[in-house]
Amino acid sequence: MPEQSNDYRVVVFGAGGVGKSSLVLRFVKGTFRESYIPTIEDTYRQVISCDKSICTLQITDTTGSHQFPAMQRLSISKGHAFILVYSITSRQSLEELKPIYEQICQIKGDTESIPIMLVGNKNDENQNREVDSCEGEAIAKKWKCAFMETSAKLNHNVKELFQELLNLEKRRTVSLQIDGKKSKQQKRKEKLKGKCVVM
Repeated sequence: MPEQSNDYRVVVFGAGGVGKSSLVLRFVKGTFRESYIPTIEDTYRQVISCDKSICTLQITDTTGSHQFPAMQRLSISKGHAFILVYSITSRQSLEELKPIYEQICQIKGDTESIPIMLVGNKNDENQNREVDSCEGEAIAKKWKCAFMETSAKLNHNVKELFQELLNLEKRRTVSLQIDGKKSKQQKRKEKLKGKCVVM
C-alpha cells in the first residue's frame, strides 16, 4: 500500500490497562467499554482538516506490553505525534513511560517540533490516585511536552486531548474541525490575511 502523505499519524503509548484503547474508542466511536481487553495494535482513522484540505487522522493504539520492541520502533519512526498515557491510579504506569519517551527522542531527534502529550487518564478515580496532577505537569515540563488529565469513562477532556495535540503541530495546520466549523483562532488568522477576490 503506498504511503499517503495526507495521513496524520498519532501513536498512543502507555502501560497495559491505563486506558489507551478506551481513550481512542471514546474519541473515534464515542463508546466506553468497562472490560479490559489487551491490545496488540489497532489503528483507527478519522477524517480531519489539514492545511485547508481534508486528511486522515490515523491513530495507532499500541500494545501495553514490551513484547514487541520492533513494532514500537516502527510506530515511533512513522508517527507524527505521540500521546503518552498513564493512569493516575498507578505510579508504575508513569514510570513505564520514561523509556518510551527516551526512545521517541532517540528516533526522532529534536522533540521540540513534535507534538507530544502526556496524559493522566482515569481522573474519575480520584480516591485511588497515586500520581498528583502537579507531578504529571512537572514531568511534562521536563520532557517539554503538553499535559492533560482525562477520563475516558466520563468522556472528560477526550476530544480536547486530540484537539490540543493537533494544535501543537507547527509544520502544518491540522484541526478536528472540518467544513465551516472553524475555531476562533482560525477565524482570527483568516481575518488578518489579505483579502483578495479573484474575478
